[in-house]
Amino acid sequence: MIGRSGNPTLNDKTFEREERYSGQERMSINGTVNKTFITLTILLAGAFSAWSMYFNGQEVGALAIGGVITGFVLALIISFKPATAPYLVPFYALAEGLFLGALSASYETLYYGITLQAALLTVSIFVALLLAYKTRIIKATENFKLGVFAATAGIALMYLLSFVLRMFGVTIPYLHSNSMIGIGISVVIVIVAALNLVLDFDFIEKGAEQGAPKYMEWYGAFGLMVTLVWLYVEILRLLAKLRSRD
Repeated sequence: MIGRSGNPTLNDKTFEREERYSGQERMSINGTVNKTFITLTILLAGAFSAWSMYFNGQEVGALAIGGVITGFVLALIISFKPATAPYLVPFYALAEGLFLGALSASYETLYYGITLQAALLTVSIFVALLLAYKTRIIKATENFKLGVFAATAGIALMYLLSFVLRMFGVTIPYLHSNSMIGIGISVVIVIVAALNLVLDFDFIEKGAEQGAPKYMEWYGAFGLMVTLVWLYVEILRLLAKLRSRD
């Protein structure tokens, strides 16, 4: 049985329910790495497009909103129908790229250099955790998985509650503030987002070992991209809180 992943797009049943496709080519780690690289390239292309439009004086608010909505809808479809991943993941990456490009440009206007800092931190955390996982410094034990899953679910519920309350003019104390408590909350969220990468690595490795269908390489790339986007956005928010205190 595949281990639990804190990433909501990668759960216990994802590979199990694909076992019936016994006649297809099988998923491999190298194949997933290649698909992840392709997906990341598409995301960066979308991000640079929105970024360039923003600094050329064009309105990108609609792109950001459209990217969020499109990405959310595509993520739901891909999550429930993994067989669609090879066709929909590139469009998901493009939609998320447009959103991230517009978001990053707006932060860059407020705090010069913050985008590069967030990107470098995201890449550094990814590489460090991948090395820690490959050398088994960090192991995705069942207790580790349960802890990260519970923390991720708690953060998701907190953000959902915050979104609902803000529609009624109510804000959750400290969540968006630059106080020490607010910064501490952001640090915890960044740590939880980063630890989800370990679960994703473990999940993809076990999927390849158990011979998941070939198209699940795209699904694995999608799961990693979801975590990386979340991690980057949280790092961006944390850096903005820190910079706003100067």
